[in-house]
Amino acid sequence: MRGMRRARDTPGARAESGTRAASGGRPASEGGAKRRRPWLRLPRLSALRLPRSRRGRRLAVQGLMALCVLALLPATWMRLGADARVGTTADAPAREVALVFGAGLWKGRPTPYLAHRLDAAAELYRTGKVKVVLVTGDNSRVEYDEPDAMRTYLTARGVPDDRIVSDYAGFDSWDSCVRAKKIFGVDRAVLVSQGFHIHRATTLCRSAGIDAYGVAVDEPRDATWYYGGTRELAASGKAALDALFRPDPRFLGPQEAGVTEALASATP
Repeated sequence: MRGMRRARDTPGARAESGTRAASGGRPASEGGAKRRRPWLRLPRLSALRLPRSRRGRRLAVQGLMALCVLALLPATWMRLGADARVGTTADAPAREVALVFGAGLWKGRPTPYLAHRLDAAAELYRTGKVKVVLVTGDNSRVEYDEPDAMRTYLTARGVPDDRIVSDYAGFDSWDSCVRAKKIFGVDRAVLVSQGFHIHRATTLCRSAGIDAYGVAVDEPRDATWYYGGTRELAASGKAALDALFRPDPRFLGPQEAGVTEALASATP
């Protein structure tokens, strides 16, 4: 059963920016000349100087180091907190549901990183560790449908269509975790993602009330991997706030019976 699609609101009429003169379409400034806007000037680089005193420089360095530590705290907390619950497909415990996070499409098909996540989910299904695969991703535009592309990929690799459930409003990791719990009724799950993301995903799903174990899909240390790891530093800050305040996802909607029905069909 398909998850609920998110309707895109039609944007209202936009007001024209800037004031136009009644004739000629020129800006309403005297003589048509552009006025200077001194408040838009950037500060001169020469004005940005380090403190001259040794004590001032020491305080500046200490302040910079403190900012770096604060920036790393959320990612460090998530890694340490979830490390014991992250492993490979061989390490994963038996759960009824595998939750696969979207990772982008290229020309309508899963990107290599997303394909590797789906390969791991198919392996979990083939080995009997999960009975149902919940694919969660973005379908905010008609021409962009991550869950359907993920379903097509999985069925081509032997996962029956009636064992796949789609969540079309998994716009980020927190939304996917909360919707898995509140909309699809998932209490325990194996999460599937790359190593740089799985600790954050596991922490968020646990905060959403899911007994989660994360499967870290191995990837070569290429430019994409390093980009993903760097991006996690920024994403971890938002994730820490999500775990602390537990906001509702962008689209919640009514409860779905897709996972329950798929599990029922899997019972002999």
